Amino acid sequence: MTDELLWKELEESCAACRGCPLWQTRTNLVFGTGSRTAELMFVGEAPGEREDQTGIPFVGPAGQLLDLYLEAVGIPRESVYIANILKCRPPHNRDPQPEESEACMKHLRGQVKLIRPKMIVCLGRIAAMRLIKPDYRITKEHGTFVRRGAFLMTAVYHPSALLRDPSKREDMYRDMKAIRRALDEEKQQGEDYPA
Repeated sequence: MTDELLWKELEESCAACRGCPLWQTRTNLVFGTGSRTAELMFVGEAPGEREDQTGIPFVGPAGQLLDLYLEAVGIPRESVYIANILKCRPPHNRDPQPEESEACMKHLRGQVKLIRPKMIVCLGRIAAMRLIKPDYRITKEHGTFVRRGAFLMTAVYHPSALLRDPSKREDMYRDMKAIRRALDEEKQQGEDYPA
C-alpha cells in the first residue's frame, strides 16, 4: 500500500473514531498539517477554538507565535509536521482527560510511523508528560534532549503559555535555536531508521 493510501486510511479511521465522547462536540477533526516527510515534528496537547473551526492545528494566536519562532531560527513551517495528541477539541479548551489522550494515541502513533521524523518536539507540559515521561517538569526540563528509540525528543513551552507569560519568550528562543542545531546534527549523522 502506498504512503498516500496509508495516510488516507489513517485520517478516515481518525475521523470515524468514537474512542471518547469528544467527537460529539467537535466542529472539525484536527488531524495534522505540514510535510509528510518532515524531519521535525511538533506535537501539542489538543486543538483550541480556532483549530476546531478550521480543522488545522496551531492557526490561532499561539500558532502564529510558533510561526514567528520557526521563522526566527530559519525553519520553514511547511517543512515540519504539526499535530496534537487529541484530534478533537476539549470543551472550553480544558486539559485533555487521560482516557481521551489514550484513545487518540493510536492516531498519533500512526502519524509518527508514516512520517518517521528525526526529532519530535512536545509543545507544552501535557504533551511532554504523555510522550517523554509522566513527571516531566516543563519549567526545569524544557529544551533538554532525550532519545526514545529512533527519535530525538525535547519539549518547549507551549506557545499559549508565552502569550500569558512573555518572560518565558527568551527561553523559548534559546530552545528553538538548540532544536535547529540538534536537527542539523541529526541530518549530518544520517542515521538509518529501523525497518
